[in-house]
Amino acid sequence: TSYGAILAMMIPVAAGFIFNNSSRLITRIASVFVLLILGVAIVFSYTRAAWLSVMIAGVILIVLVLRIRFSILMIIGILGILFIINKSDEIALKIDENRNRSTSELSKHLQSMSDMSDDASNLERINRWSCALRMFEEKPILGWGPGTYMFQYAPFQVTREKTLISTNAGNRGNAHSEYLGPLAESGILGLLSFLLIVILTLITGVRVYTHATDRNSKILAASVFLGLCTYYIHGLLNNFLDMDKASAPFWGFTAILVAMDISQKSKKNNDTEKSEELNSQD
Repeated sequence: TSYGAILAMMIPVAAGFIFNNSSRLITRIASVFVLLILGVAIVFSYTRAAWLSVMIAGVILIVLVLRIRFSILMIIGILGILFIINKSDEIALKIDENRNRSTSELSKHLQSMSDMSDDASNLERINRWSCALRMFEEKPILGWGPGTYMFQYAPFQVTREKTLISTNAGNRGNAHSEYLGPLAESGILGLLSFLLIVILTLITGVRVYTHATDRNSKILAASVFLGLCTYYIHGLLNNFLDMDKASAPFWGFTAILVAMDISQKSKKNNDTEKSEELNSQD
């Protein structure tokens, strides 16, 4: 799953190199092959969360390109929530009827994302999330300590929620959520701090993309921004920031957006100063 998450982060970047005017022809051709390899790799990673994150990133790209206003997105979101609430009984019935477990058959594996009855992977996630919430209830302010979830969650498991892959040994992963993990380990302060990083980075990414004055800067900003978005989405179902292979691109992409933002502000200030000098000379 960590492999699939990183593949998802790299797909927008590989696509960006194809459309970047500053890239040489050989680089563009190589980027096409790289993108094809990444596409095939993510399909055969069988990582459902990665598939979902790439699809949602595609929707976010459309929103960026079309410059759809936030107010419109809010209205669509509210309508979507109301629709789900109105159809909640039908949706619950469909989910209950779904018996497509994780399998090597791609179509059934994709359908297994909503199997909450038989799929051990899905049920174990619910078990881990429930444990994280119970841990938070016991230590809501400072939590149990960074990196301690896997060693502390076992007593918080409930028999009816345990699955065939449940364990008390603390050797099969963590909270499976980049948001609930900090909540259990660092309390409400930990969750708020991570959410603050995500929200501020999203705002910065949109600002950098919107204020970019040339096509290549827009493509770079969009590529890195969408790569981060795939991980923010993936983080709802898994967490890998304790691994160097995921942490390096995550914070690296964040740093790129911050650097571009600082560069844009510096250029804007310089242009303002030059304009004021010209006006004073006149």
